[in-house]
This record gives sequence, structure tokens and C-alpha cells, in this order.
Amino acid sequence: QVQLVESGGGLVQAGGFLRLSCASSGIIFSYYAFGWYRQAPGKQRELVAGIRHGGSTNYANSVKGRFTISRDNAKNTVYLQMNSLKPEDTAVYYCNAKPVVDWSGENGYWGQGTQVTVSS
Repeated sequence: QVQLVESGGGLVQAGGFLRLSCASSGIIFSYYAFGWYRQAPGKQRELVAGIRHGGSTNYANSVKGRFTISRDNAKNTVYLQMNSLKPEDTAVYYCNAKPVVDWSGENGYWGQGTQVTVSS
């Protein structure tokens, strides 16, 4: 049974930081690419950051220079370090795992999401 469990969300003031974690089980972690997505109320889900099997990364323009995605293959965990948070970063953040590099947001395995709220 595949499980992705996100944690680390919360309420933070603008300019603050949070570190999200996505712990996985039931998959061969190193075979998967991972993406962090977010969905704000009334908006479509969007890719925030992705990391490939080998560790190369990509980011949405809105978070470049502020967010960093990383993976620890020994701990089967993916992280999203979020610095200089802005109110517009407020959303539910989801972790997604796929055995292929595909950032479409379709298919793969999903976690339950973690709420990030940034106050102004």
C-alpha cells in the first residue's frame, strides 16, 4: 500500500519560513520523481517544485529563489523549504510521486495535503 504523508504546514507571518516534509512508503523511493503542488481556494492546483530521480529540480517562477525542494533517499522523504513566505503562498500543499518525470499533475500517488497559511 502506497502512502505519502505530508507534514510541516501551519500559520506563519509574511517573511517567515516553513519546511514541509513528504514521507513515503510502499514504493521504491529512488525510482520516483516527486512534485510539490498547491491549491488555493478558488484556484486550480499548480506545480510549485519538482525533483527528478537524480536530484535535478525545477520551480514555478513565483517561488524561484525562495523555495527549495530536496530529497533524502535514505529516509524516503522529500522536503520543501519555504523562505520569505508571502500571503499569496497560502494554499493546501500536496506531495505527488510518479515513476516518470511528468509535472502535469495527473495521476501518480498523492498525499492528503497540508495547509500553509501566511498572514500579512
